[in-house]
Amino acid sequence: MIKIAVTGAAGQIGYSLLFRLASGEVFGPKTKVQLHLLELPEAMKGAEGTAMELEDCAFPTLAGIQCFDTATAAFEGVNWALLVGSRPRGPGMERSDLIRANAPIFVTQGKALEQAASDIRVVVVGNPCNTNALITQHHAKEIPATRFSAMTMLDENRGKSLLAQKVGASVGDVKNLVVWGNHSATMYPDFENATIGGKSALEVCQDRHWLETDYLSQVQQRGAAIIQARGKSSAASAASACIDHVRRLHYPTPAGEVFSAAVANNGTHYGIPKGLIFSFPLRTQANGEYQIVSDFPISAYAQEKLKKTTDELLKERDIVKEFLV
Repeated sequence: MIKIAVTGAAGQIGYSLLFRLASGEVFGPKTKVQLHLLELPEAMKGAEGTAMELEDCAFPTLAGIQCFDTATAAFEGVNWALLVGSRPRGPGMERSDLIRANAPIFVTQGKALEQAASDIRVVVVGNPCNTNALITQHHAKEIPATRFSAMTMLDENRGKSLLAQKVGASVGDVKNLVVWGNHSATMYPDFENATIGGKSALEVCQDRHWLETDYLSQVQQRGAAIIQARGKSSAASAASACIDHVRRLHYPTPAGEVFSAAVANNGTHYGIPKGLIFSFPLRTQANGEYQIVSDFPISAYAQEKLKKTTDELLKERDIVKEFLV
């Protein structure tokens, strides 16, 4: 039995995510899943309607569903907490305003995670996810920092797809495209270390100018482009990336491969300051623990990109410093 809490369960991402969690897609056909759906009191009807639909699917792997309007109750005994819900940016809000507005939510949820199971894994999807994860981890003082991560898998998936389209390859041929840093417009999708069909991406796609300009901007601005095109944020692709993220943390990483996720940094990797939730190349081991892969070559060009995203994360940490005491 695996118990999974999903916050913002009545939202678009939650709706796209819950059915895949319940179906056995993530943890396999022999593992029962119990879902804890957390929502604001005013959105409980929506969560209850989603729960009814989940029941109507008659998934053999779904052991039960409960709806909650308090984090303390929702997180009790859970093995995974997927923190999807966050306050969206309102009209006229700057990113700094959004960061401050979300901070109290993740303070509360961090404290409530003390009710979770001893093997809890926490995945922050709600934006700004790196700094929200930092706040959550800070207030869940009894849980090891390595149990927290923020999702940059959506950026990795976007980067792989765009690279594959450019060279006419299958997206499955694109490996080790690491997204470094913050899930924001400063993220760096590392095309220099990626491979396509076993060859260097730079060898397969020899248009370095495109990689440094259009490619980078398209990956970094993809979310905004989707909002402009469909009038809504990317929900289904975010949910799919969350599924990928959980699977990559749950199962051992294939030999020679890595994946991207933002995790707590102890200050010993790539010169990134200690304590930031920073996206690195990771590999999950057979014992279920991940390790930061520390031997990726970083060119002067890449170092400049890492500095930019690091500086942004330091500024974000400074914005919420009152919530980190």
